[in-house]
Amino acid sequence: MASDWRKVALGVLLLAVSSVVVVGYGLKNGPIPPVAAAAGAIGVVAGTLLLGLSEEGASV
Repeated sequence: MASDWRKVALGVLLLAVSSVVVVGYGLKNGPIPPVAAAAGAIGVVAGTLLLGLSEEGASV
């Protein structure tokens, strides 16, 4: 099956940026601000959803 390359690219980008945000704050040996934690979690969820739905005919 072919996959939608735009969904894959956006999903990978969201996962990468969100992971950098969460890990970056975690390495600073301080608490993660709630806004950054929420944005990182939403980015990971959205990226995973986009990658999961990138195949033709895929549904939730």
